[in-house]
Amino acid sequence: MKTVTTASTFPPQGLFTKDAQTIARALASKRVSPKGTGSGLRMLSFFINRAGYRLSASRRAELERAKRLMKTRLARAATYLEEYPLTAARATAAQLGRSANSRTRLESGQSASSPTW
Repeated sequence: MKTVTTASTFPPQGLFTKDAQTIARALASKRVSPKGTGSGLRMLSFFINRAGYRLSASRRAELERAKRLMKTRLARAATYLEEYPLTAARATAAQLGRSANSRTRLESGQSASSPTW
């Protein structure tokens, strides 16, 4: 039988009882959401939907505020990637353990083995 490994994580216990900024910060962290802020946002939406009518109006408002904070963070990240694509390419290349210059050369049509001098 094959062993299944996942990157799924769980939020710290009692997280959803805290203030909106703490919730947003924790769910956006790589420790809780290794796939990024969008994963944490889905986790928060799932919690709100599952709690349903059992959430008080004030608790729901605080959770919705955390959701707005996370959406703002996602929008800022997307805007940054649009404004600074080379920086994003370097960050992605660094995460993959590659040189950003080889990626840039490949996108411009040069071969990866051709010198850049």
